[in-house]
Amino acid sequence: MTATPGLTAPPLATAELLRSAFRRHAAGVAVITARGDAGPVGFTATSLTSVSAEPPLLSFGIGTGSSSWPAVCEAEYVGVHVLGEHQEALAATFARSGADRFAAPTAWYDGPEDVPVLDGVLAWLVCRVVARVPAGDHRIVLAEVLLGDPGGAGRPLLYHQGRYDRLRD
Repeated sequence: MTATPGLTAPPLATAELLRSAFRRHAAGVAVITARGDAGPVGFTATSLTSVSAEPPLLSFGIGTGSSSWPAVCEAEYVGVHVLGEHQEALAATFARSGADRFAAPTAWYDGPEDVPVLDGVLAWLVCRVVARVPAGDHRIVLAEVLLGDPGGAGRPLLYHQGRYDRLRD
């Protein structure tokens, strides 16, 4: 690669370069849940992606150092919850290390396949895990959508520039 005359060479790939570039990428906010041996687990994810319509597949990333990873590593089923703009506090709770994520005020119930389902989200899905693909210090989880509720009206919660945000008209 050659530099353009008069410009400095672009920075080499580092973790900070990747984080800095993705701060400029607005992403929807989801919470992923699973049932572990010690009870329900969950975490906030901005890596949720639709993969395939036939069969219906999605993916998300999870760090192998995450407190939720041991349960997600073993879970046959996971819950995927799309958060609304009114759920910034819920997103922050599930992003906070060491938090009791399923204690009040979090409203949830045992859903299909014993997956923890969060109340009041824009949409929720119960999915069967079909693969966990190593990706550096993360795993990309591929899951087949089995059932769910696309929810009602509402606007999504976004994550951009290192903070939660909303769509604007």
